[in-house]
Amino acid sequence: MARITTSLLMATALVATAGCTKKPPKELPPAPTEQPVEQPGNYGNGENQTMSGLAEQFRREVTSDTIHFALDEYDIDPEARAVLDSQATWLAAHPAVRITIEGHCDERGTREYNLALGDRRANAAKNYLAARGVSSDRITTISYGKERPLALGSDEASWAQNRRAVTIVLN
Repeated sequence: MARITTSLLMATALVATAGCTKKPPKELPPAPTEQPVEQPGNYGNGENQTMSGLAEQFRREVTSDTIHFALDEYDIDPEARAVLDSQATWLAAHPAVRITIEGHCDERGTREYNLALGDRRANAAKNYLAARGVSSDRITTISYGKERPLALGSDEASWAQNRRAVTIVLN
């Protein structure tokens, strides 16, 4: 009788805890598009350009559109500061341009942990740019966690490439 009671209690506890597990979202939001827009516009630099032309100009004129992070970190190191400083200078010269900063992680850790870490990385970059004078109204952030790796290997070199925040020009 005690064995049946114990089994019944264990089964009830298992069912109760299974109902409490957090279910991951079914789908991540889509990546920002980098499709060219055919209508030229004035983007604050005195020239008419398409959005794809502006994105290309951004990638050409800044040090990089990507900063990297150490394992489980979201602090902006001196190398990342130099990259973000060049982005801030470019954005100051193009005051109508909006950007999205994507936060990414390597494959290690849970999906939830990496989404949260990617969010902290994107927001660290956003906060740094805002401190350098870029209006935070022009910056959106999104975390992809480990869902969009740049390098597909399972080694330190690949992981280092995937721990990043990427600045995408929207307009």
